Amino acid sequence: MKSDNFSFAVQRKTGQYSDTQYWLLSSAGETGAKRQYSAEDKQSIAEAAAILAGGGTVAFPTETVYGLGADARDTAAVEAVFAAKGRPADNPLIVHIADREQLAEMVAGVSLAAEALMDAFWPGPLSLVLPVRAGVLSTRVTAGLDTVAVRMPAHPTALALLSAAACPVAAPSANRSGRPSPTTAAHVREDLAGYIGGVLDDGPTGVGLESTVVQVQPDGTVAILRPGGITAEQLAAVPGVVVTPPSGTVSPAGGEAAGGPEEAAGNSPAPRAPGMKYTHYAPQGSLTIVSGSSQQRVADQAAALLEAAQARGEKTGLLLFEEHLALYPAAAAGCMVSLGSLNALEEGARTLYGALRRFDEVGATYILAEACPESGLGAAIMNRLLKAAGGSVISTD
Repeated sequence: MKSDNFSFAVQRKTGQYSDTQYWLLSSAGETGAKRQYSAEDKQSIAEAAAILAGGGTVAFPTETVYGLGADARDTAAVEAVFAAKGRPADNPLIVHIADREQLAEMVAGVSLAAEALMDAFWPGPLSLVLPVRAGVLSTRVTAGLDTVAVRMPAHPTALALLSAAACPVAAPSANRSGRPSPTTAAHVREDLAGYIGGVLDDGPTGVGLESTVVQVQPDGTVAILRPGGITAEQLAAVPGVVVTPPSGTVSPAGGEAAGGPEEAAGNSPAPRAPGMKYTHYAPQGSLTIVSGSSQQRVADQAAALLEAAQARGEKTGLLLFEEHLALYPAAAAGCMVSLGSLNALEEGARTLYGALRRFDEVGATYILAEACPESGLGAAIMNRLLKAAGGSVISTD
């Protein structure tokens, strides 16, 4: 379900913060675990960490997207995150840590399979759902469940901030709930400036899609609750790890939103991880995915639909892959955005949310998107597109 814009406006008007601090790091965009920060940048990180430690909210970069952080132990701070985003109360948050030793304080146990996954992918875009230790984290973080999702980001500035704050940080994406996730600080400021404590700008993110969320099942197998920056193929390559095929996936031939129509409508029980229940990542215009086994038929159908939409006065948008540009007539849509090559889906993952926001910038009201194969990063891209489209798929087969 899309967030209520009126409620969002009321929250902005009456929010706790009359201004949002902004820090632009002088070395923004630099990567590397041993990155050197200037004295000014160290001071900026320290100021942001002080806000977190004091019960405030700060947006900060990770390797996936920008997150909106708060002390995961402080219910008032966590509630400020929910209020700023307009986030449903039953949508749990991922806790970010800088050191694996912090796990002992928060979780009741770590299985051998979970340990193997941490060894393989931490720091990195992998969140593990683990049994939570009672009385440590705010129940708002876990949505009242007996589990918590935890990850250690692979971003030097995120790790520096988490270390300086010296607390576990609950951090969903730093955007208004339902909107495309932010991959730049400008996206954060567009959605949240004025009622969060601060924004730490360290340039665009790298992966561009949120972390993969997994949970080890009682039989020792690993279930993917949300596809993301770590692929199913990468998970399955870890010795001793058996990955359960994800349920509710949708092939490019069409179907329904991942998890089924009840999940797409927001009627399923409390999810174990973010991104499992409500419509997310959506542009302001209507979005529909066009899929099929023949790419020429997909292009012909999309072009006809876009022409009809233009004839009735819609502002149109088309999201496609580089290989298919020649299949469409010139100016098939008012705004055409390429996600790059199907042979390099890393670019598509990195640019997807920016592309969806681009359609908002031009005021597109009717948007079509091509499907891609659901292998590798394609599974995460299709998961996000299906959520953004509310499960709306047209099959040409």
